[in-house]
Amino acid sequence: MKRKTLTALAVAAVAAVAAQTAWLPEAAAQASAQATPANRLVVQVSDGEPARWNMALNNVRNLQSELGASNVEVEVVAYGPGINMLKADATTANRISEAIKSGVKIVACENSLKAMKVGKEDMHGEIGYVPAGVVEIMRKQQQGWAYVRP
Repeated sequence: MKRKTLTALAVAAVAAVAAQTAWLPEAAAQASAQATPANRLVVQVSDGEPARWNMALNNVRNLQSELGASNVEVEVVAYGPGINMLKADATTANRISEAIKSGVKIVACENSLKAMKVGKEDMHGEIGYVPAGVVEIMRKQQQGWAYVRP
């Protein structure tokens, strides 16, 4: 009789562990989803005009004001002539710093840097880089990010 009881307990224990193991990936996915803001926006800036950059940064600031900065994830992707406004001496440098401090990720396209013969040492010290701006935007859209080009 002890043997049957031990076997039953062992089967129950294995079933409990299996149930917990099956549940863990689902729980991890839920926790990850809660940590990632539901509102995600990628902004394209490919124009080198300060007015276009100011419009993009105004859009981002308004979005953060409306939804709350912690409730939205924003990435601004600059490529082509747009990278000129990410230079350390650009007229938009202070606004870029403010946006980054508010949680906005701002990245420059390395392909554009190479094509325009601009070095990272010329760029704003707080920005990030992506190999290809268009590819970055495409991947963000494939991941469900909203897209804006002001």
